[in-house]
Amino acid sequence: MHLRSISVVLLLSLVAFHGVTSTTIMMVNKCTHPVWPGIQPGAGSPILARGGFKLPPKRAYTLFLPPAWSGRLWGREGCAFDASGRGKCSTGDCGGSLYCNGAGGAPPATLAEITLTAEQDFYDVSLVDGYNLPIAITPFKGTGKCTYAGCVSDLNMMCPVGLQVRSHDKRRVVACKSACSAFNSPRFCCTGSYGNPQTCKPTAYSRIFKVACPRAYSYAYDDPTSIATCTGASYMLTFCPHH
Repeated sequence: MHLRSISVVLLLSLVAFHGVTSTTIMMVNKCTHPVWPGIQPGAGSPILARGGFKLPPKRAYTLFLPPAWSGRLWGREGCAFDASGRGKCSTGDCGGSLYCNGAGGAPPATLAEITLTAEQDFYDVSLVDGYNLPIAITPFKGTGKCTYAGCVSDLNMMCPVGLQVRSHDKRRVVACKSACSAFNSPRFCCTGSYGNPQTCKPTAYSRIFKVACPRAYSYAYDDPTSIATCTGASYMLTFCPHH
């Protein structure tokens, strides 16, 4: 299916979903390689789609979110699973299983976070756990600010040496750690005496993330404008949006 026809399918699907009370997230893979989305519910929210699946290039998958659902979604790359769904991914792995079943992804991974409430939805793209691939969230048919959120730059290309995760053959940077997971210090993790917005400030590392991806969280107490809000929308979550 060509990207042009994918756009038509997406538009038709979104039109079809308009008027349905359920919120939907359509995940679209515009990468040139497969992505294995992972889905981790927040406390009290149900596991959806068994927590993970394979999404080939130029394909889309729609999730129906129950009311008041919250959770995080991310893309796993370089995965290989056997017939029973056991295996591993080079980035974003969730305990060596095709179905994350409530488990989170191993950092570094670019995260999309969403919380539905009766009044409005809150959503963001976060680099607090590092970065592995570009993702974007676009709302449709909602009311309110409803801004786009995302990180579409390839941070692996500009990742500082101390934060790089390299492929098995060491030739490629496949992910970029957060300074917190790389150095595990209170200053970078916003913990201890740095555990509040007054003392935890941007660092040279988080600024690299912020400059490249101004519409994403770059560290724990990043500017609150990194969170977007919308009411009554459906959402498109795109992996590699610029491909």
